[in-house]
Amino acid sequence: MRRKLALPLALVAAVAVAATACSSSSSSDGSSGGSSGQETKTAAAKVASSVTDYNPQPYENVKDGGTYTTAGTFDEQGNPFNVNGTLNALRIWSWYNADAITYSPTGEVQYNPDYYSDVKVSVEGGDQKVVLTLNPKAVFNDGTPIDWRAIEATWKANNGSNKDYAASSTDGYDRITSVTRGADDKQAVIAFKGVNASWSALFTTFLHPEAAGVDNFNKAYVKTAHPEWGTGPYTVGTWDEHSGNITFVRNPNWWGRPGKLDKRVYVNLESAASINAFKNGELDYTSAVAAESLKQVKTVKDAEVRRGGSPFEYSLYLNTKSPLLGDIQVRKAVQESIDRAQIAKIRFQGLDYSEPLPGSAVLYSFQQGYQDNVAAVLKYDPEEARKTLDAAGWKPGADGVRAKDGKQLAIGYTLLGDDPIEKATASAFTAMLKTVGVKVDVNKVSENDFSKVLSDRRFDLFISGNRSTDPFGARYLCDFYCSDRDSNITGSGTPELDAEIRATGDISDLGQQIAAVNKVEQKALQQYAFLPLYSGPSTYGIKKGLANVGATIFYSPLPETIGWQK
Repeated sequence: MRRKLALPLALVAAVAVAATACSSSSSSDGSSGGSSGQETKTAAAKVASSVTDYNPQPYENVKDGGTYTTAGTFDEQGNPFNVNGTLNALRIWSWYNADAITYSPTGEVQYNPDYYSDVKVSVEGGDQKVVLTLNPKAVFNDGTPIDWRAIEATWKANNGSNKDYAASSTDGYDRITSVTRGADDKQAVIAFKGVNASWSALFTTFLHPEAAGVDNFNKAYVKTAHPEWGTGPYTVGTWDEHSGNITFVRNPNWWGRPGKLDKRVYVNLESAASINAFKNGELDYTSAVAAESLKQVKTVKDAEVRRGGSPFEYSLYLNTKSPLLGDIQVRKAVQESIDRAQIAKIRFQGLDYSEPLPGSAVLYSFQQGYQDNVAAVLKYDPEEARKTLDAAGWKPGADGVRAKDGKQLAIGYTLLGDDPIEKATASAFTAMLKTVGVKVDVNKVSENDFSKVLSDRRFDLFISGNRSTDPFGARYLCDFYCSDRDSNITGSGTPELDAEIRATGDISDLGQQIAAVNKVEQKALQQYAFLPLYSGPSTYGIKKGLANVGATIFYSPLPETIGWQK
């Protein structure tokens, strides 16, 4: 989903390798059973972006017992509501905190009755009211009732009224005027200013009131967990700060259906090591997004490949706070020099997969209302890039590298890890920009430094990905493009553009809102700081019999349904 990555909980950051190296396309590594025919089994090697493949099984058809092990670990910030929370933080969080609202593969809202026993939405006088009735049995692990105070605390921490909170996103929360007690403590009445059609994305999970204090919100989850503030079918068994390994076990305080697994284990491995660990039987699941890894996975006995679409998108970020990239003409030339089709070819080599080039930060090509906004404002044109740089005063030197005022046009590209595909991508960028007189210095750092690269903006050029965990992409436009948002790690934008972006949030009709978002995004893309590159398939090597795990698009799993098929 990038930090100072202040992306909302439903749109979380992922490094280009690690995003798929140790996760499924859903926050808890799979999909809940009983999908009522929403899924479509992969029918051919070449898949469409809207296909799912995850061995859907009802709860009753999953064995009691067993262990499910994947690569993974905790990040610096473990609170996914926090500005520095990542996809990994959300993934870990979902195994020992509430999964109160989930979505089908195509985005239909699903309320979890273990938390919300009743939901009523009404509009009076143009203002929306949502009444959440919480399950009478619902408690946090420390015995605190899960009641209206948890909803209120989550709202207050994220609504932007207190700037001391390092909140991921205030969008939606800032349109709530109050959260009050209803008929009793187990009922929360949420009052909105206007109508918010995507309100469900705000309360898919929630905070313990104690965790929602400013200091705890910002600092308590740094490199550690707080199972006492959690809830759900599983809780933390071990959390090894030295190795980075994590184990979840059944929660004795859980009131709902018990988790099927005895243990859910994350082993801290670099993505490059996960394939070998899968081949050796140490992991039950691994990503197979590259041709070589896919080839190796296919040779593993008692394993299968599951493959489908994904609500991931990877983009190139240009840091406008870097000295040379502060010039919009340089950024424009850089983007004009990049052959996105060639980058996609590198990424998908050997996968028998193709997709349209992505044209938006917030909507996918398989969603209603999608437009190719990138193509409307930019095309691959190295000759035009040279003209842009000429006009900006950057003249080629004897070595072919352009210079201005005695300074060479040399920019950095931050490369995470040792993955060959990542290295090939970096080489491609270097070659493309060299042809127009821009020198690229590749700076290699560890995958473990992902959060730091983002939060400290340690890059000129950087690829990062985001995963949408809800289908309401239009509501996240500000998180990508508003100049006053930490989530906009490019640092681009203007107050005037911010106002236009925020105005789209006042539109209650989703179709009309999407149309307005498309128009404004075209203006935002002309800052030339953000360039969507590719999405790619969700492809995994998975041990046969593992249920409700794989390519699920928007389908989020309920952890208790994940396990081994009977």
